Parts: sequence; C-alpha cells; structure tokens
Amino acid sequence: MDDTQSLSDSALVVAVARWHQPALAELYRRHGAAVRNLALRVIASGALAEEVTQDVFVELWYKPEQFDAGRGSLRTLLLTKTHGKAVDIVRSENARRAREDASGRDPSLGGYDIAHYAWDLARAEQVKAAVECLPRNERLAIEMAYFDGLTYRQVAEVLSEPEGTVKSRIRSGLRRLRTVLAGQGVEAP
Repeated sequence: MDDTQSLSDSALVVAVARWHQPALAELYRRHGAAVRNLALRVIASGALAEEVTQDVFVELWYKPEQFDAGRGSLRTLLLTKTHGKAVDIVRSENARRAREDASGRDPSLGGYDIAHYAWDLARAEQVKAAVECLPRNERLAIEMAYFDGLTYRQVAEVLSEPEGTVKSRIRSGLRRLRTVLAGQGVEAP
C-alpha cells in the first residue's frame, strides 16, 4: 500500500507543496471524479470538463498555499475553483456565440431595430454589473441555480452548505438585485 493513501487531505497538500508528485496523484484519485463531474454538469462537454479538471489540479500543484484547512475542506476548495473555471468557459462560449450571431445578422431586419438591440445590450450589462456586486456567497449560489441550472439541493451539495442556507442566500441575493436594478430603472423579474 502506498503511504500517501493513509494521509489526510491536509497532509497531502503539505506534501504537494514540497513537490511530492504521489501526493498530488492521491488527491486526484480522491477528488478528480467529483471535480470532473461538476465541470461536466456545468459545461456539458467532456473535453472541456477534462481541461477544467486538469487546470484545477495544476493550480493546486503550483499554488497549494491557497488551501487553508481552517476555511473548509479541500474538496470544497476544489469544487469552488472548478465551478468558477467552468462558468468562465460557459460565459466565454456564450459571448463568442453572441458575437458571432450579432456579426452575422442585421438587427434592422425582422422588426428588431438597432435602438432596441442597443437597449437590450445596455440592460444586460446593468444586470451583469448588479450580479457582480452581490456578496460572493449569494452570487455563487444564484449563478449555480439560475445560470447553471442546478437545483437548490445540488447547489447545497457543491457548496457543502445546508439547503436552507442556500435558499436563504438566493432569496437575499435576488432581493438585492431587484433593489439595485429598480434604482437603475431596469425591470427585474
């Protein structure tokens, strides 16, 4: 039996900080499937999920000091990083597609005028800015629930939080969004 299998995640991260490759391999064995599965749920692309998984573990290799056992489990850190990287890829892909769609169509056709198009873009930017101003825990829960399509229970599992806490954060975040957007004259759902 490899001696790394008996070590805690914290001890393995210390070994990773000392460039001990078997420690990283053991952490990947323990958490790699969870990281890949979350990335796959968010991105829905096996190749991109593998890329995110690799990025998360490479980052752990080069920046093991980011893990602080006093702030939570290693799995929580890895899944939070996975979610962030996966959402970035989804946003990037959506933005790329939107740019391609916008450059390939004439907004003046089909009764959709350029003024309406510009208004929609401005409103989208206001909503994006309002979401980014939310406290991190509320923003993350809202992004996972509304943009990634996860259920409250799934969000709670990913964040290692009670489901009631996740629901409260989402409700609180949505109230803040409505207030901010109403102050900007943007209709909130």
